[in-house]
Amino acid sequence: MTRKPLVMITGASAGIGQETARVFSAAGYPLLLIARRAALIEAMGLPDSLAVEADVRDHAALAAAIEQGEKQFGPVDCLINNAGISRLARLDEQDPEQWRDLIDINCIGVLNGMHAVALGMKARRRGTIINLSSIAGRKVYPHHDVYGGTKHFVHAVTEGMRQTMSGYDVRVMVISPGVTKSEIDKTITHRNAYEFWNKGREAMDGGIDANHVARTMLFAYELPQNVILQEMTITHTRQEF
Repeated sequence: MTRKPLVMITGASAGIGQETARVFSAAGYPLLLIARRAALIEAMGLPDSLAVEADVRDHAALAAAIEQGEKQFGPVDCLINNAGISRLARLDEQDPEQWRDLIDINCIGVLNGMHAVALGMKARRRGTIINLSSIAGRKVYPHHDVYGGTKHFVHAVTEGMRQTMSGYDVRVMVISPGVTKSEIDKTITHRNAYEFWNKGREAMDGGIDANHVARTMLFAYELPQNVILQEMTITHTRQEF
């Protein structure tokens, strides 16, 4: 029986990343799982998986993790750039240090992941990159000033990379979930921002389940290599904005 190709997921220790790991594992894919809390990944006990403790802000650490994973399972065929934080606040009310966290993790982390796998995918003329954005990458919301800016960045760099990689038959996609049941609310530290976000969440029964986001990515990945869902948005039916 031929082994399925390697899938790499960043931010795999919680929320959408953790559920994505479960969904892709159940579909039979070997996994390279990256997080700053590797013990939480290992606790899931997924077969054919390698948990590596690494920070997406550290390009060298990601490259080393990929080398380790590929020695065990073969080339990374799919990267799911999931790691991210949601430090919500109005710009003028926010600690500038939080801007740095948002930009370094949500923007630099995405760039590092793409750069670390791009050369190999181009050489093989095969591969898929799925970048996790947010509905806030397409619309502007109160208290989402810098966070929304980082997600608009993800959309822009994904489209640029998609155009670059298309000639090599490599797919680069972006998925934008709306309010989702995950642990991302734990990174919202500004009281007014949290109250705004939580009010919307309560109106949607807590938002969509992370499993639906994960299964959407699995569907997009398992399409033929010459078919790409360039951009996907998935929200609760009652999410008006």
